Parts: sequence; structure tokens; C-alpha cells
Amino acid sequence: MKDHRTIILTTLNAAWTEPNSIFDLFLESFRIGNQTQSLLKHLVVVALDQKAYSRCLDVHPHCFALTADGVDFSGLAFFMSGDYLKMMWTRIDFLRLVLEMGYNFVFTDADIMWLRDPFPRFYPDGDFQIACDLYKHNSTNLHNYPNGGFTYVKSNNRTIQFYKFWYTAKDYFPGKHDQDVFNKIKFNPFIDEIGLRVRFLDTVYFGGFCEPSKDLDLVVTMHANCCVGLKNKIHDIKMVIEDWKRYMALVGGGGEKNLGRMLSWTVPRRCGLKKNSTH
Repeated sequence: MKDHRTIILTTLNAAWTEPNSIFDLFLESFRIGNQTQSLLKHLVVVALDQKAYSRCLDVHPHCFALTADGVDFSGLAFFMSGDYLKMMWTRIDFLRLVLEMGYNFVFTDADIMWLRDPFPRFYPDGDFQIACDLYKHNSTNLHNYPNGGFTYVKSNNRTIQFYKFWYTAKDYFPGKHDQDVFNKIKFNPFIDEIGLRVRFLDTVYFGGFCEPSKDLDLVVTMHANCCVGLKNKIHDIKMVIEDWKRYMALVGGGGEKNLGRMLSWTVPRRCGLKKNSTH
């Protein structure tokens, strides 16, 4: 980007790159978002298998093939399955390498719709900033409920040490995914010792199906969290896109100020905190 040090990253496997699946909806959100189109040229898609890599090359200029010896990530990895956990921890280790190369990054799950430029909403003094399933406190309160699907991380010694610590911590919490382990280690004295400045992102701006943004004038991203099943995700994400198009059409036509409070999401319909476990 402008600083030549910041990139946007997402990871995908074959199951999410099928035509008309998550990946296509993800790219569409950038195209229909408010001042998000230019961000696509800074997006690097990290493909976890050959099929996802080939599909990426067909539709996007920046693709990177990440493979793990002896692991096939091409299938649909069910939440908390062995393949799912391997995929999540491969991602954490890869992001550590990105930091060591000197790049700041925004990591985003592909089931997050980018509706506005997030950079103005990040905290200038945060090393590690993370979205939330549920935002109950202020941005520095460790008792928020984070979601590792959206993070903004600056490359420095503190974040590199933290990602090493995070990856190593998986061995002390076997069977847990990266988000659960982060919830354990965020209280560890090591975080204070290295001086890591952690910030939690308000769901007013960075919402999801667990806790949708209330105001369409303020929403930045919408995450298909609290949702089990690829078909359910796709169904409700398509509704997000239609809601956003309706909102943008009204704003483009000279809509009223504070229009976002007058309109509301039609989602979640198949997803949501009351219907599904948080992830």
C-alpha cells in the first residue's frame, strides 16, 4: 500500500473457491463497497491447495500457494475437525513469517464482506488489533470475545514474539483452535513483558452474524461468524450483499443523512448467535 509495508491477506482452500461460493462473494464485496475497490490490488490470496491456487489465478492477480507436507487442505474442513485445526495453525505460523519479512498485514477470513475501508477505524497505537464476536467492553479490555478471522498486525519485535508464543501455545492446549488459544494466552504475563499493545475492534464497525452492526452508515465489515455449514454462510452472505446494494442505491440517490439507522439488515437468517456456536 502507500507505505509499501502493508498488505491484505486471506487464506482459501478448494471448498471455498468453487464458482459462486465464498471467494466470489468476498471479491464482490470489495467491488460494491464504499471506497474498497482500490484495496483489491493489495490483496494476496494464500491458497492452501492446488485447486484453490488455480482458481485464484483465474480471477485475481496476487495468489500464493502455501502447502503443508502430508496435509491435504482441499476438502471442506468441518469446524474443530483435525484438518480444520491443522489449517488454522498453518495459518498462524505463516502469518508469523509475513511479520518477519517486515510486512504489516490485515488478515481477513474470506467470509468477511468488506463494505468500507477499515484503515481509518484502526487504532494508531495498536500492535495487534482483532475483531470480536461480542464486543462488551472498551478496546483495551481483555474480557472482550475476539474473533481471529480479522486482524490488523504491525510488523515489529513485539508482534513477532507474540506470534511465536501463540503458535507454541497450541501444544499446551491440545485440540484447541487459534482463537480459543488466544483467549487463554491474552491474560498471560508474557504479553505485558513484551509490551504488546492489543486492541479489540468494536462491532459497531466490524460486525458479524454473532453481533451485527446496528448502523449501515458506520459498518466497515460483516463477518459470517456464528454460522455452521457452507450453504448457510453463502445464503446469508448473499443477503448481506443485497442489503448493502439496497443501501448504496439509496445513498447514491441522495439518501438522507443517518440513513443507516433507518434501514436494517435482513440477516442473520440461517446463521446467528442463537442458532449456532460461535466461530
